[in-house]
Amino acid sequence: MSSNFRLSMTWVHTWFGLVLGFVLMVCFFFGSLSVFDREIDRWAIPETRFDAQPMPSFDKVLLPALQQLEPDEVDYATNMPRLHDPAKGEMTPRTELPVDEYWAYVTHRDPVLAAGVGYGVPLAKNPEDHNHIHKNVTLDPRTGAVLPDDKLKIGSHWFYPMHYSLQLKWKNLGIWIVGLAALMMLAALVTGVIMHRKVFREFFTFRPWKRTQRASLDLHNLTGVVALPFHFFFAFTGLVIFASFYFLPVTSTLLDPLHKQHEIHEAAATGLPHDAAGVPAPMSSVDAMVEEAKRRWAARDMAGEVGFLVMHHVGDANSYVSIYRAGSDRVALVGEGIHFKTSTGEVLSEDPPRTPVSEVNEFLTGLHLQHFEHWFLRWLYVLGGLLGAVCIATGFIFFVEKRKSQHAKSGSNGSRVVDSLAVTTVTGMVMAAVGMLVVNRILPADLLGKADWEKAAFWTVWGLSFVHAYVRSAPVALGLFNPAWREQCWGVVVLSISAVLLNWATTGDHLIKTIFTDTYWPVAGVDLSLMACAMVSGWAALKLARRERGVGAQSRKIEKQPKTDTSEVAHA
Repeated sequence: MSSNFRLSMTWVHTWFGLVLGFVLMVCFFFGSLSVFDREIDRWAIPETRFDAQPMPSFDKVLLPALQQLEPDEVDYATNMPRLHDPAKGEMTPRTELPVDEYWAYVTHRDPVLAAGVGYGVPLAKNPEDHNHIHKNVTLDPRTGAVLPDDKLKIGSHWFYPMHYSLQLKWKNLGIWIVGLAALMMLAALVTGVIMHRKVFREFFTFRPWKRTQRASLDLHNLTGVVALPFHFFFAFTGLVIFASFYFLPVTSTLLDPLHKQHEIHEAAATGLPHDAAGVPAPMSSVDAMVEEAKRRWAARDMAGEVGFLVMHHVGDANSYVSIYRAGSDRVALVGEGIHFKTSTGEVLSEDPPRTPVSEVNEFLTGLHLQHFEHWFLRWLYVLGGLLGAVCIATGFIFFVEKRKSQHAKSGSNGSRVVDSLAVTTVTGMVMAAVGMLVVNRILPADLLGKADWEKAAFWTVWGLSFVHAYVRSAPVALGLFNPAWREQCWGVVVLSISAVLLNWATTGDHLIKTIFTDTYWPVAGVDLSLMACAMVSGWAALKLARRERGVGAQSRKIEKQPKTDTSEVAHA
């Protein structure tokens, strides 16, 4: 590192960005897709293509459906041996576990409803802990019918987790890697501001007709400056959201006793029983409780619908129902909980106003997760995320362009490796995402294990993109362009158009229908986005081909020059 402070910041910015930029690229791209994760779900699962629904009747729709469920076999096999205490007796059979909790969750963008049951563990090692075996399902709120579990919600269960966990679930490794990348991104943003002293001028500077190195640096600076507040905010709030997770080694050891004491005191203060009484009790109408909650919200000048409902200690004298207002009309998530005694329907307590610290936390969390109903702002989120992806991608290109001629002279393969990884992380990642949608439409809807095939297709396409990028990167070692950029852009074009056509062929939902005759914007929006992706990728492929021809012609012209003229060319 240089002794000069500004040059030191340049070193930090370059190498932090290079090493962790590949992770941040994934976060930005799949974070952008996650803004419309529910809409992508509708595209991927045609049987869920109907209008968004409010929370249905608990008494008539939800309760009968939940009562028919059984504990999940995988969850039982995985967690029951860990929770059960053999010294107290034999393990309770899966189908005989007692129901302890019901819950249901819906949003203004979800036609389907997420719901589940928590089953108690009778002979648990530590009865004071939250010991549950679960069964989570997706319900059709119009009928209460349970939708098949083998359908992968590509948007909310694959693209969305990808942006914060990289789908690396072992020891939650992906969440830790993304957290480190977010922290380093904050450092990269600060060092970037220090490096670029003429920020205002760079806001208006973009010269696409210049050499690739100059044009990529201009675009890197431009996208970095335009979306700087967005980048900083999302890196920071991402760390805030997972702060409790990152401090888990402390909170689960040193602070665990304090946390349990707090739960007991909170239960006493609110009148919400922490433990079951062990005495059976009947269940009164939950629908009546919902109507009372709505009446109380309206009286407080905040009329709204139910977003989340949960019943604790089912069938027990200490059972209570918590009903939370949906937060689609504001930034903060669900809140204003009202809690009812299940056996009588009387109100036990209402959540008090949040503290300033809690209010800030809820606001930052809600602003990051953007569950509110504001379509224009959602598209601004997409734009900000894509600008972040462009900023990182152009940083990769600038790094390679600046060094590949020097590496070519020295025989180093450093630029070749970085360029291959950049191709994989930019065009390869897009191909993997779109390829997953193509496979989703090709495979039969009733194929056993279809979700696993879709996941395998995603990783296969992404892996093959790296192999292709490296095999075709030989010109980079000579100081030339990697043709894999252009070729994979064409790959994105083919896959994007194929996805739109396959959606039409397999469901009959073409763009004329979903826009004009039988308007359904979730599917139309995905199709239009795929077409826009194809157009941008095709335009990029043509531009890259033109640049390759120009550089190739210039290289041949220089090679034909007599050796006596080399110095003149160098000084021209």
